[in-house]
Amino acid sequence: MRTIGIIMNGVTGRMGTNQHLGRSIAAIRKQGGLRLRDQSIVMPEPVLLGRNEPKLKELAQAWNINHWSTDLDACLSDPANTIYFDAQLTQVRAESVRAALKAGKHIYCEKPLAGTLEESLELAREATRAGVKNGVVQDKLFLPGLLKLKHVIATGMLGKILSIRGEFGYWVFEGPVPAAQRPSWNYRKEDGGGIILDMFPHWQYVLANLFGEIKSVSCIARTSVPQRVDESGKPYACTADDAAYATFELANGVVAHINSSWATRVNRDELLELHVDGTEGSAVAGLRECKVQPRAVTPKAVWNPDIPNPIRFADSWQSIPAPAPEENAFKVQWEMFLRHVLEDAPFPHTFLEAAKGVQLAEAGLRSWQERRWIDLPELTLSSGKEGTR
Repeated sequence: MRTIGIIMNGVTGRMGTNQHLGRSIAAIRKQGGLRLRDQSIVMPEPVLLGRNEPKLKELAQAWNINHWSTDLDACLSDPANTIYFDAQLTQVRAESVRAALKAGKHIYCEKPLAGTLEESLELAREATRAGVKNGVVQDKLFLPGLLKLKHVIATGMLGKILSIRGEFGYWVFEGPVPAAQRPSWNYRKEDGGGIILDMFPHWQYVLANLFGEIKSVSCIARTSVPQRVDESGKPYACTADDAAYATFELANGVVAHINSSWATRVNRDELLELHVDGTEGSAVAGLRECKVQPRAVTPKAVWNPDIPNPIRFADSWQSIPAPAPEENAFKVQWEMFLRHVLEDAPFPHTFLEAAKGVQLAEAGLRSWQERRWIDLPELTLSSGKEGTR
C-alpha cells in the first residue's frame, strides 16, 4: 500500500469538515484506501490546513489524522503532498490556488473557483500551462436523486424534454434564536456572499450535464432579510442577495426555471426538486428520490373549480429504484479525482467547467441589474475578458 498526501485547506468550515473530510477522505481511509485498476491500494494521507490551530488539532484527533498545519508554504514545499484541496471562502481561494499551481500540485477545489469569471479563466489557463490535473466540486451530479433522473432520461421514458422547473431552498433563521444554520459571510456581498454566486454554478453544471448547454438567462433577485445576527451574536446588515428567480433558455430550446431562496418555507418532499416535463412522461427528482409519471398513466385533468377535484394526482407517480448502490456524492467525486491523478482516469469537471459556473452567476447578476436577458457565449481557455454580452 502506498500513500498520497493531500493538503486540505479550509476544512474547519462546515462543508470542509462534514463532506470533504468526514464523509469523503476519512471515509476512504476507513474503507481501507482506494483500489486502482491494477489492484494496488492507495491510502489518502491528509494534511489539515487552516488558521485555527485548536480547531485543527481537534479535527485531527477526531478523525485519527497525523498531520495538520497553519503554514501553507510549508505544506506546498513538502514533496509528499501531491494534491492541494481548497474549501476556503471564495474571496481568498484564488491566491492559495495560484501558490499551489506554482508548487506544481494537482488541485481540486470547492466552487465557485473564484469570485469573477476573469479570475476563474485565468486560473484555468494557469493550470493548463502548469500541466497539472485540476478539478472542481460538482457534487449534485452524483446525488442519488439526480443519478436516477439521469437514468430515466437515458431510457427515453420522458420523450422529448420540454421544460424544467426547479425549487431550491429553505428558511435560514436570522438569529440569535434559533441561530442561523448558514455562515454570516453568505449574506455579505463584500465577503463573496449571495445566493446567485453560490447556487448558479450548481445550476450551470446540472442543466448542462443533464439537459443541454445554457444559451441565455433572465434573473431577478432580492435581499429578502435586511438584517441578521452573526456567529458572535452581533447584528449585521445583509448586502447580498438571498433569493433569486431565474429562467434559463437552453441551446436545444428547452426552458428551465429555477427558484433559489434562503427565505422560503419548505412545502415539498426535499430541499431541492426538479420537475421535468416531456412529451412521453414527466419526472420529479430531489436530492435522493426520483419519481415518474409516464404518458400511459397520466390522468386526464379537467378544469372545474366548482367541485372537489376527483383525481388524487400524487397516486399516479412511480418511484424509481436506485440503478447502483448509493454513496455520498462528495466521496464519489473525490474518488474520481484521485483516480484522475493516480491513473489518468477521465475527469471532465475541470477549472474551465468551473469558470462556466461563474460565467452564469455573473450573467444572472447582470440580468438582475439591467433587467434584461443576457446571452452566454461559448467559453474556452482563449475567451476574452468579457464572458457575457
